[in-house]
Amino acid sequence: MNYEKKKVLVVGMARSGVAAAQLLRAYGAVVTVNDSKPEKELGDQLKALEGLQLERRFGCGAMELLEGQDCLVISPGIPDTAPFVKKAREMGMYVIGELELASQLSKGTMVSVSGTNGKTTTVSLLGEIFRNSGKTTHVVGNIGYPYSLAALVSKEEDVIVCEVSSFQMETADTFHPHVALLTNITEDHLNRHGTMAVYTALKMRMFENQTEEDFAVFNADDPGLNGLSSQVKAKVLQFSRLKEVAEGAFVRDGTVVIRMGGNEKKVCRTDEIRIPGPHNLENALGAVCVAAAMNVPIPVIRYSLKTFRGVEHRIETVRELDGVEYINDSKGTNVDSTIKAVQTMNQPTVIILGGYDKHTSFDPLSREIVRSPMICHAVLIGETAGLIQNSLEKAGFTAISHADSLREAVELSRSLAGHGWNVLLSPACASFDMFRDYEERGRVFKEIVNGLS
Repeated sequence: MNYEKKKVLVVGMARSGVAAAQLLRAYGAVVTVNDSKPEKELGDQLKALEGLQLERRFGCGAMELLEGQDCLVISPGIPDTAPFVKKAREMGMYVIGELELASQLSKGTMVSVSGTNGKTTTVSLLGEIFRNSGKTTHVVGNIGYPYSLAALVSKEEDVIVCEVSSFQMETADTFHPHVALLTNITEDHLNRHGTMAVYTALKMRMFENQTEEDFAVFNADDPGLNGLSSQVKAKVLQFSRLKEVAEGAFVRDGTVVIRMGGNEKKVCRTDEIRIPGPHNLENALGAVCVAAAMNVPIPVIRYSLKTFRGVEHRIETVRELDGVEYINDSKGTNVDSTIKAVQTMNQPTVIILGGYDKHTSFDPLSREIVRSPMICHAVLIGETAGLIQNSLEKAGFTAISHADSLREAVELSRSLAGHGWNVLLSPACASFDMFRDYEERGRVFKEIVNGLS
């Protein structure tokens, strides 16, 4: 779409909304920015809009601003079922999200990654791989850096690595990655999407505009993806840590192998991959598929796997104190993600669980905790503490304590942990009951841990 002189209403002035407004002005749109919060509450996040010619409408709803607009751009936090969004569509307005807008206006080759878990680690690893190959690379999307900012500066020879959420796919239209990877699908965000069928369909929208010239990459080990690869038009690659696949990446005798077009190449030994745990082996195998589809040389992929350190807030060692290792997994915002963290533990562990309720079952996590020989005690916080306790006790796990704050949880965990133990923050929940996001929760956890004497 040509946005020059088009009247565009941008609703939601968090990072993505502000970036969308900047991009639209750069392409000549007549922009109105809106947020239900008053301008004084938005503070520094509006600084990037200083000097831009646009209309500011803060402290009011978007419904009253729709008349006369050609296009509505909404932030991922706004569901497409919101009354003003429905009204905009009824009025014939073009409704999209920031990710869709940026994908229309950016240059370069785009690869995308979605899934319930593993997205951030995989896109971060891919960013390293492409940078190590000599490409100017922009890692964008749900990872926290708006795609629109990259679209302002990207060139045709660049690579865009985009982390995609189900929220962002609600408002996708022409979104078209050359290579798209789906890591896994497990129960999450049902408070917004309602059913697993809707959630899965939104994940699959990432592949909707691909052609036979593109690549679609699927995790062959994840039961949630069974049958989904048959729905795409692109060339299918799979990855597996448990079995060999016809086309894609797998493990044979402790070595990562990539097979494409009948040709096999050894990448590296699995014990050379720096990021720990079976889930990270899956992430690495998926990244190998994407990199190979993008013709990255094997030595570059090998070097990147051997040197990539992982991402902040994902099974991140904070410090060791009095023989206890403190681990920040604040990015464990759902049950499956925390299950993977539990499976990574190789020492006795006190786990801190709880947070905002996304209406998912904690029973699979409770069963995994009972099976694990390493989880010795659970400290529960937040609005889901009671739900988690009921689930744990139903599974037969009774070593449970409660804390009223994250600080109290850390101090209590310290008193429970013995020499050679771990204290693991992996809440299995979103953070919104106590924090702005999982990043703030992780930063606060690290501050508390680093302040222990």
